[in-house]
Amino acid sequence: MKNNILIEITGLKKYFPIKKGIFQKIVGQIKAVDNLNFTIRAGETLGLVGESGCGKSTTGQSILRLLEPTEGSINIYIEKHLNNGKNICKYDLTNLEPKELIKLRKEIQYIFQDPYSSFNPRKNVKSILSEPFLIHGYTDKHDIKNKINDLLLDVGLKPDHLERYPHEFSGGQRQRIGIARAIALKPCFIVADEPVSSLDVSIQSQIINLLKTIQAKYRLTYLFISHDLSVIKYLSDTVAVMYLGKIIEMANNEDLFCNPKHPYTESLMSAVPIPNPKHIDDQILLKGDVPSPANPPNGCFFHPRCKYAKDICKKEYPTMQTYNKNHYVFCHYSSTLQLRPLNYNMR
Repeated sequence: MKNNILIEITGLKKYFPIKKGIFQKIVGQIKAVDNLNFTIRAGETLGLVGESGCGKSTTGQSILRLLEPTEGSINIYIEKHLNNGKNICKYDLTNLEPKELIKLRKEIQYIFQDPYSSFNPRKNVKSILSEPFLIHGYTDKHDIKNKINDLLLDVGLKPDHLERYPHEFSGGQRQRIGIARAIALKPCFIVADEPVSSLDVSIQSQIINLLKTIQAKYRLTYLFISHDLSVIKYLSDTVAVMYLGKIIEMANNEDLFCNPKHPYTESLMSAVPIPNPKHIDDQILLKGDVPSPANPPNGCFFHPRCKYAKDICKKEYPTMQTYNKNHYVFCHYSSTLQLRPLNYNMR
């Protein structure tokens, strides 16, 4: 693989047209994802964090072409066993025809936030987990049955669950079924879209640990989407912070949480709850509302809510600043600000 890179995103955009009038004339665009550039190394987890509506889920769905990107390239480097040995094959997902994309689906999968809405309520677990194999040409029913039984064991369910329907399971069990479906064909890349946000806290920890276990067993690479920084910190090797359709800061896990460079990252960290009754809440409260992605502010998108903003922030979008080789931030004053790290809240 190219420097061990599995996923390479360049200039990814996803715009939704705004239509008005009887003739549905396009009068504007919602820039849900606006010019993203990042890579994910094989076997690692990239955590994508930000407020609701910042474009996290749209990013994940665009990468797998569940939504068609407006612009940009999505390259995936897959190791193939060919006649002359192992070769790395590059695929640009944005240029693949539907038939080619279907063949590649076995390598890229999605874990949904609400698995119940992604299941056919008329199908039992056996049918749900058989479907990926049947779509991709598996015909040996006995082999499929053995594979399904192995999948159930991998995600902590029992073979006698096969004849049950989705409504007969708890939320945590449904998410386990969703995970089993995602790993059925042994993909190399999975987008996990807030897979624990709708679950009880006690169940969340079980699912998070399950994701780590199957990542090691199947050698998976994750794009893990969440608004919970504590979950991101536990799971991720690299963290990207999104705001209004753009990545505004990206760094390895330790560097980002110990040395944040963007005021928005600082405010997110201050909101992480501390399980200490003596802790004094000193959360940084952002002023105003999140601007509309259909009409973002001039200059830095975050400046209307930033307590450090100055005149230049209102006029010019910041250029990328680099720290410690792999720490990227878009802020005019990132080199001079002394921002609070995550562990500040735990004192």
